[in-house]
Amino acid sequence: MRASVPERVEQGGSDALRDPLRAKGRPLVVDVDEVMLPGSAFAADIASALSHSLHAFIAAVAAAFGSEARSARAVDASGFDSSRAQFDHDAVTFLLQALGEGRPVYLCSETYPEPLVSAVAQHLGVFTAWAAAPDGQSPAGQDEELPPALGQGFDYFGSAAVALPGFASRVARPARSEPATPATPARASMRSWLKLFRVHQYAKNGLVLVPLLTAHKFALGSAATSLFAVIAFSLCASGAYILNDILDVKADRAHPAKRNRPIASGAIAASQAVGAMAMALVTAFAIALSISLAFGGVLLGYLVLTTSYSLWLKRIATVDVVVLATLYTVRVIGGAVAISVPMSEWLLAFSLFIFMSLALVKRYIELASQPDGAVLAARGYQIEDKAMIAILAAASGFNAVVIFTLYISSDTVRALYSHPQLLWVGCPILMYWISRVMLFAQRGLIDDDPVIFALRDRVSWFALGAIGLIMLAAI
Repeated sequence: MRASVPERVEQGGSDALRDPLRAKGRPLVVDVDEVMLPGSAFAADIASALSHSLHAFIAAVAAAFGSEARSARAVDASGFDSSRAQFDHDAVTFLLQALGEGRPVYLCSETYPEPLVSAVAQHLGVFTAWAAAPDGQSPAGQDEELPPALGQGFDYFGSAAVALPGFASRVARPARSEPATPATPARASMRSWLKLFRVHQYAKNGLVLVPLLTAHKFALGSAATSLFAVIAFSLCASGAYILNDILDVKADRAHPAKRNRPIASGAIAASQAVGAMAMALVTAFAIALSISLAFGGVLLGYLVLTTSYSLWLKRIATVDVVVLATLYTVRVIGGAVAISVPMSEWLLAFSLFIFMSLALVKRYIELASQPDGAVLAARGYQIEDKAMIAILAAASGFNAVVIFTLYISSDTVRALYSHPQLLWVGCPILMYWISRVMLFAQRGLIDDDPVIFALRDRVSWFALGAIGLIMLAAI
């Protein structure tokens, strides 16, 4: 039976020695841990994705060299994409130097199963062969014979805890350059925690206050209840965001911007994130139930829908944007339930269309950033859908304006406003703002989320303030 051998060198610029029996130099055996960057997200992924037990070094080498190669399924079987891993540049350089001296170089592991070791070996492409316990199973024992290439002696580059036979020698690792990631992960900063909770997204939960304003409930008690409702939605949203980051960690690491999120970057461990998620959700529902059981039910519905979105619905084209629009609208519904006012059908319809428009703009921006022929990862959209998405976004936005004009002409508005005709001034402001968002998205001036853009945009604040003043003047 032959050892697993890479078909070609992926990195390094020269082929590894493929026939160890013809090699002139003393073999070098290196442990997988020595080529990984200490403290990197790579090691964290392996620890969380694989269940592994410790095996003796010689037994692992002997068993793996006596089994058929299964390298073709290495990445799929391990569930890890080694192309996104972080490797120790100095260690890889050391291995290349050994190859240049005519020495065969073996990769081994007493900790990780063969599919993962195979994936690492194929990615680096500098190893003569590699070895690990097949499928994570313990080999027969330590007394098995070594492969002929190692039986005459070899150098070992790895853990000091590994017991070596008398004819083997241990070599010191090369001097390491300043690591990009510290060996011991630093304590997460407050900025990382705020980023994990996405505190900058809390402004979206200001939608909970909309029923307070549209129903003209300006009493102190109603205002306080609405503020507590905002806090409950904010903490619940944070819990949902953390869950989404945990589930999307692989996709986030492949994204040019999302790879800097705390979990994807390794700034906060997944176990810590789970604890923070639980704390946020427990606090959110404690506040919600103190307001009313009905409001707690709305918040639970929001959590179920947003979790369904993270797990499944966001992967279905067009369904994802409908769900996003609904999630925004649920915030408005929650605000009405919190202060016990009827939910206006006009406000419900307006919210659905305006937020459908913004959700579509968000997808348009994501598609516009992709190269030709690309498919938006885990979303179900193709680059050719961009034009249609833009049309749907504009249509939804201007449908919201139409609903607003119908509201002005309704009997409902006459019961709330003494001068409802003043509300017509808000229509051109809305039309201008929607057109401006679409134009900026077309020009690439909005990075990601149009709602976040609006919260940072002075013109958007001016438009919102102007509409608010118009509504107050119409009372």
